[in-house]
Amino acid sequence: MNTSAVPSVLFVCVHNAGRSQMAAAFLTHLGGTRVQVRSAGSAPADTVNPAVVEAMHESGIDISAETPKVLTTEAVQSSDVVITMGCGDACPYFPGKRYLDWQLEDPAGQGVAAVRPIRDEIERRIRGLLTELGIEPAA
Repeated sequence: MNTSAVPSVLFVCVHNAGRSQMAAAFLTHLGGTRVQVRSAGSAPADTVNPAVVEAMHESGIDISAETPKVLTTEAVQSSDVVITMGCGDACPYFPGKRYLDWQLEDPAGQGVAAVRPIRDEIERRIRGLLTELGIEPAA
């Protein structure tokens, strides 16, 4: 990780419509301005999964205005931590970056009831990541 005062985290999944959107939203919500957050997909969808939007709304986080973004080499290069979620070899690798691979069920095509446990696991992992980064989660 670089020595900047604000660490940068990039979440990557295939469509950037579910897991990476939830992770980015939780990290933004809990980390605030103490962490820079990006998310992207190797083959981004047109819109964020509606069941994911609903599940996040239940947690008090509105991601309805978010749009899937394409993964760029620049996004990886400018991030301290890159967390992949099922994008396989599509994510470029750069020496000196910290990479984590979070094995999480894909919420694509699932209803909100199936998305809730994925959402809750992502929140748990985000809280752990904040602790590792030395950032106290917001209440």
